Amino acid sequence: MIKDDCVFCQKKEIVLENDLAKAFWDTHPVRRGHLLIVPKQHYATYFDVPAPTRHAMDDLLFVAKDYLDDRYHPAGYNVGVNVAAAAGQTVMHAHVHLIPRYVGDVKNPAGVVRKMIPKAVRRLMS
Repeated sequence: MIKDDCVFCQKKEIVLENDLAKAFWDTHPVRRGHLLIVPKQHYATYFDVPAPTRHAMDDLLFVAKDYLDDRYHPAGYNVGVNVAAAAGQTVMHAHVHLIPRYVGDVKNPAGVVRKMIPKAVRRLMS
């Protein structure tokens, strides 16, 4: 099903796609080349996506990585999925973030995912 009121279902500016998934630029990128990989059908969260579609998303994730390697030459990547509002999901259409990382883009990239949770950082520093 495709929802008329879902911004990701209606997204037409596609960078890459396969039969079941599509990738497009994040409108609020964390870094240059930040892509979102989403199922073409509407599923609210990553855990709602059926296995064949998850596999298609994963396949597209690797194609997208090669595309970004050729275009931007990043030094690394963050791959992330937010599930539900409590975890930071703001668009309730399942999606995977592919975020290229560049040498020096942050002072200390260690534990960057944990840095979103201040108490976790304090524990790491103790």
